Amino acid sequence: MCEFLAGIIGAVVGGAIAIAGQWLKHQWETQEMRNRDEKRKKLLKQMLDKPGPNGWRKMETLSGVIGANRDETARLLTEIDARSSETEGDVWVFIKDKPLP
Repeated sequence: MCEFLAGIIGAVVGGAIAIAGQWLKHQWETQEMRNRDEKRKKLLKQMLDKPGPNGWRKMETLSGVIGANRDETARLLTEIDARSSETEGDVWVFIKDKPLP
């Protein structure tokens, strides 16, 4: 009975160590991407805090400034609570500044 429990405990501890190792490896490998995303979000926030004359910012400008493609820029904009216009071209603004009706 004691050997059986020791085997179960060993398996649980070994599994936990393997899972923790994989998690740490993932964190290590994705740290650079997370840092880049945070820098890009900061730039996007600065740009949306000072919108153009009509209150909106063009996607072309936003993506050009942060050096990302349209899809990546849209993902980051959504993460910082921005939205696209329903009627204008491809322009974006903070939701708090122009909430949907």
